[in-house]
Amino acid sequence: MKKTKYPEQLLMLAYLARWLVLASLVGALAGLASALLLLSLEWATDTRNAHRWLLWLLPLAGLAVGLIYHFLGKSVEGGNNLLIDEIHDPKRIVPKRMAPLIFLGTVITHLFGGSAGREGTAVQMGGALADVLTRIARLGPEERRILLMAGISAGFASVFGTPLAGAIFGLEVLAIGRLRYDAILPCFIAAIISDQVPALLGVHHTHYAIPFVPHFGLGVFSATLLAGIVFGLVGMVFAQATHGLSRLVKRLIKFAPLRPFAGGVAVLLLLAMLPATDKYLGLGIPTIVEAFEKPLPLYDFGGKILFTVVTLASGFKGGEVTPLFYIGATLGNALAQILAMPVPLLAGLGFVAVFAGAANTPIASTVMAMELFGPEIGVLAGIACVVSYLFSGHTGIYHAQRLGQAKRHAPDERRPDPGLE
Repeated sequence: MKKTKYPEQLLMLAYLARWLVLASLVGALAGLASALLLLSLEWATDTRNAHRWLLWLLPLAGLAVGLIYHFLGKSVEGGNNLLIDEIHDPKRIVPKRMAPLIFLGTVITHLFGGSAGREGTAVQMGGALADVLTRIARLGPEERRILLMAGISAGFASVFGTPLAGAIFGLEVLAIGRLRYDAILPCFIAAIISDQVPALLGVHHTHYAIPFVPHFGLGVFSATLLAGIVFGLVGMVFAQATHGLSRLVKRLIKFAPLRPFAGGVAVLLLLAMLPATDKYLGLGIPTIVEAFEKPLPLYDFGGKILFTVVTLASGFKGGEVTPLFYIGATLGNALAQILAMPVPLLAGLGFVAVFAGAANTPIASTVMAMELFGPEIGVLAGIACVVSYLFSGHTGIYHAQRLGQAKRHAPDERRPDPGLE
């Protein structure tokens, strides 16, 4: 019997319908999880600010997080890197406990004063919830990969209110220099749906204002290039310092729960030694907002690097991205004072470009700039993000990220991962 050949567009309708349902479910679940996370972190921050004595319990909070993961979470300790590894080489189902454990660990970290973010938590919850759907829908390995990518996009988009950047982030973060277009439809659907959920529940994101973008010219172009180089180098320093200190802590402290305990002690010692350093704790949103409004001390970005590296490398939970926004905005603020550029402009460029370099995601970061600050910043953001990406080297905050294409062609450069060819 002759096999009927259907038009490609008819088959594409079935493909669209299938992924519209699956990706929308992922987006809705990730959006709900992110809304709960944002409300919980707001409560944790307000509670810590109202009861400053909670800071002194940070070592015990670290011990609690360490014990929880030691006895219940060894299988999900890889976090974002576990999700990236599973997308590259599907081997096992992401344990359902990933979502509640990272949520609890992140809230504890922020309640007692650790310097961490929230993107890692949202992405892990989105990925874990997506994998629950893969079991229910009985998806094969390739479709599972795609749905996990959609979960990453949904988590990122919903926690920052940037649906387009979130969609591209899920496609771009897996490998340096490569995009996974096979997942473009699910990632976009999941990111767009997830972004709508927090707003429907009355959860709103912080707004940053850049009132004036100067006319493009040689001086502005040169300053943006120079700033992009600095942003990339700082992103590289942050990634390497976090990985390096993490390896050192693991080598010196064999019992895992004691690592965040020691990290909590180190943070308290830094607070005691350095004056007016409370602003380096938690998410640091108020300081990020100030970076767009007025000149800040030139060293603020360094303080945030120090506190965040100690917090995350020792085993506290959260994420790197919001601290990178803080580092980038305050670094841009400092460079604006040196380069005689508008403070809000360079704060905005640093906000996205340090992240672009540290995460190796220049396209997602450029789109994020336009979603957050308006389309007028697009050209300058693109320059800053691409230059930062190039100068951050082949390291990054996600060690599971593979090399798809070297940043420059040279015989001594790292070779691309053959599994991505």
